[in-house]
Amino acid sequence: MSDIFLYNTLSREEEKFISIKNGEVGLYTCGPTVYNFAHLGNLRSYIFGNILKNVLLYNGYKVKHIINITDVGHLTGDGDMGEDKMEKGAMREGKSAWEIAEFFTKAFKDDLKKLNISEPTIWCKATDYIKEQIELVQILEKKGYTYLTSDGVYYDTSKFPDYNKLSHLKLEDLIEGARVEINEEKKNPTDFALWKFSPQNQKRQMEWDSPWGIGFPGWHIECSAMSLKLLGDQLDIHCGGIDHINVHHTNEIAQSEAATGHKFFNYWMHNAFMNVVGGKKMAKSEGNFLTLENALLKKNINPLAYRLVCLQVSYRKPMEYSDDIVISASQALNNLYRRVFELGKEVGQVNKEYKEKFILALNDDLNTPQAIAILQEVLKADLSASDKLATIIDFDKVLALDLQIGSQNSIVNEVPERIEELLQSREEARQNRDWNEADRLRKEIEEAGYIIEDSKDGVRVSKNNNL
Repeated sequence: MSDIFLYNTLSREEEKFISIKNGEVGLYTCGPTVYNFAHLGNLRSYIFGNILKNVLLYNGYKVKHIINITDVGHLTGDGDMGEDKMEKGAMREGKSAWEIAEFFTKAFKDDLKKLNISEPTIWCKATDYIKEQIELVQILEKKGYTYLTSDGVYYDTSKFPDYNKLSHLKLEDLIEGARVEINEEKKNPTDFALWKFSPQNQKRQMEWDSPWGIGFPGWHIECSAMSLKLLGDQLDIHCGGIDHINVHHTNEIAQSEAATGHKFFNYWMHNAFMNVVGGKKMAKSEGNFLTLENALLKKNINPLAYRLVCLQVSYRKPMEYSDDIVISASQALNNLYRRVFELGKEVGQVNKEYKEKFILALNDDLNTPQAIAILQEVLKADLSASDKLATIIDFDKVLALDLQIGSQNSIVNEVPERIEELLQSREEARQNRDWNEADRLRKEIEEAGYIIEDSKDGVRVSKNNNL
């Protein structure tokens, strides 16, 4: 195994990765709250987590990967105020909270599949681990870290001296951020709910009995309970978006380390935001979120074009989304497919020199832009076509762009470059709602001897053998 260096939010430094168990890694990825579809900003987090996992596998590690499904307890305000997102989503959809959890969990998994994001070793739902969450709160209670209010059991952050060690913010800055929603019963602004009581005279769809009364777990306790249960002796890497640093992950560390008396995870990794044009964070609360369906599939763009967009930017740098960027990535992906297609089907030997360069790039804090550049070098290199193909197939174990077979959505199938250019021009005309130009280009392509089939899965082009 080569040395891997990863940026650890906890130390704010790139560190050499050393797993707790030799040759094995425990990886925990904060999963979605399944009250709505995942937007492209959410999905960037899972592409990042998938690349991390693939790099570990590529280096020879066995990876035990956990993704949680938050199907209860995440309130509209991260400060333990507001409505439960699941109950709110149920009202919006006119279904039960259990039904929308199942529906949006399936939609999320479908999105991951379209992006070539492999499934984790274990999916875990918060509602399946209520017992473990209650037991963890009881441990904290016995150790004197909790107190009761009229609406729940709270964690007293003043009793955890290193509360700000992940955020690296002064405590007063964290306190200021916690003042957005004020609960006057809290001893400290940063205190957070471990268990929330069901409102009086109101039956929730998701509630359970507990030693403190009928209610439901707070958002933060689920990840601690499930990771300790499933990765107790392999707490290597915990990852998620940077929006989790100051509240969710900070609270996970505080409650977990208070309960166990030991360090929680060794490495904390976070990806930056996906912004819409103008630099504003893409978020459901802002109403500006784009899904895989409405941003790509409905426009007949291969979802892997979005994966390529993410790979072309360091996971730690903010990304700005625009249609032009995705169209450009789609063209680049189709160009890659063609160039790989032209190498033929004979698979030779992986080139050791380029493989070493590829590993060094990825092991330098997942430098995917450099890895993509090395892929382009291989295509231009003075190597046999069969060795190029073997090397590219090997690289795609990490990149997961379907480089050998192309995608079922691709337009590679021996379509000449001139026809592909016409297809791209037609797609741009369609996105600009210039239907006359789109129809003209379609007719030109058909007159050149090709059949176009538009579907929700993309554009399929084939030679018209009847001419």
